[in-house]
Amino acid sequence: MVEQKHEHILSKQLLRCGTSIGANTRESKNAQSRLDFLNKLNIALKEADETDYWLDLLHTTDYIDDKMYASLLSDCKEIIALLVAIIKSLKGDTSGEK
Repeated sequence: MVEQKHEHILSKQLLRCGTSIGANTRESKNAQSRLDFLNKLNIALKEADETDYWLDLLHTTDYIDDKMYASLLSDCKEIIALLVAIIKSLKGDTSGEK
């Protein structure tokens, strides 16, 4: 019996959370309040963290090579850093809310 790879399951998860980052940041443009804006960016950050997880898993299981992993991870970490900076800035202006 030949073992089949199921990378499509992992890549589907990566696609879902990776595209959710952009969808939530886009949705934040039409937020109804500053708190709503912050909540949407927090969701985007959670999705970025999940994207990081799926990238690690795809790399660990050898579905993506070192070069692709390094490139995608670098982009993901940059997005995470930007979202964290924006969220921290907003929290500083919203009386310390988490």
